[in-house]
Amino acid sequence: MKFDSDILIVGGGLNGASMALALVQGGMSVILVDALPTQVRKANDFDGRGYALALSSQKLMSALGVWSGIAHHSQPILDVKVTDGRAGEGPSPFVLHFDHRELEEGPMGYMIEDRFLRFALLDALEKEPRIVTISGETVVSQEQTATGATVTLASEKTLAARLLIGSDGKKSQTAERAGITRDIKDYGQTALVAAVAHDLPHEGCAHQFFMPSGPLAILPLPGNVSSIVWSETHENAARIKALSDAGFLEELRPRFGSFLGDISLAGGRFSYPLTLSVTPEMVAQRLALIGDAAHAVHPIAGQGLNLGLRDVGALAQVIIEAKRRGEDFGASDVLARYQQWRRFDTAALAGATDGFNALFSNDNSALRAVRDLGLGLVNAIPGARRRLMREAAGLTGDVPKLLQGRPI
Repeated sequence: MKFDSDILIVGGGLNGASMALALVQGGMSVILVDALPTQVRKANDFDGRGYALALSSQKLMSALGVWSGIAHHSQPILDVKVTDGRAGEGPSPFVLHFDHRELEEGPMGYMIEDRFLRFALLDALEKEPRIVTISGETVVSQEQTATGATVTLASEKTLAARLLIGSDGKKSQTAERAGITRDIKDYGQTALVAAVAHDLPHEGCAHQFFMPSGPLAILPLPGNVSSIVWSETHENAARIKALSDAGFLEELRPRFGSFLGDISLAGGRFSYPLTLSVTPEMVAQRLALIGDAAHAVHPIAGQGLNLGLRDVGALAQVIIEAKRRGEDFGASDVLARYQQWRRFDTAALAGATDGFNALFSNDNSALRAVRDLGLGLVNAIPGARRRLMREAAGLTGDVPKLLQGRPI
């Protein structure tokens, strides 16, 4: 088989772009196929989306050479406060408070707008001669053999590589064409996402307020602005989404509270249904899946992108180290190392987010008493609190080198 590149990545979002940049550090040649046209990826619109990058994810971005150019657009997450309650009644007195001063390494993470992270990755892709990006093209078929993988684009062009990586989202056609099934759970919730400006400074504190219909995350952006991820039942979310901006704010205010003063919209609004989507296998013959293509979790802990970036770090390290040893880096035994490395972390986070959502997204008085007591108990135990902080920052377990800020 004649190969057009070492690696072929389908999906040019944040995970796919990061994967390409990580691989070329190990001397790989990469073709990145993205269904979205380049001009769409480069659109300078602000729709309220922001990402909570764990400290380990920020270290990966530094190792890829993209963080220095966007650090000034980021907001360190210095504190996280987790509370439970009902809209209009305020939170319960039991608060779980994570303080960054309990971590030797620094802030737990950083908030950054989608557009700035996206621009930085696109710019790095364009400057890297070993990455060929094909935008505005879709893959219509693929074939995996013992020696390599071939894809056919909608334009009828074919491409061959030693390994195919699927980074094409939770409805991944790459996984489906390979016969990889998907376990899906509908949470009955829709996330409403927006950015709000507020009168008072947030002091770098993120808030997670659990309500019976779903959690509200208030995440600090630079300045007096916060990104919100507001989970509601499908019915409530559809009603709220149809409201005017003024009506949306009237619905939000009792849930948001007045602790940051008056609020106003600072960007667009959008929504997406929430599901748990997990593939039982992350690899197949000459194929590996990363990010939402392998696992999409509830945004309850803001860990979706971080989970995908841990995939990136682990897969890049497995592939590059195998190549240096003279192995066939796309062989099944090599890909099995990646799956083994990532299986526990992905299953644990999927289970934890699913369990937390089930525990908190209800109005059962007995469960409410248990969870409030649990929040207060964990907050009173420094060791338990610090352990959770380190896990959220991505500092525990077998951390890939890139997520330690080290080259592979």
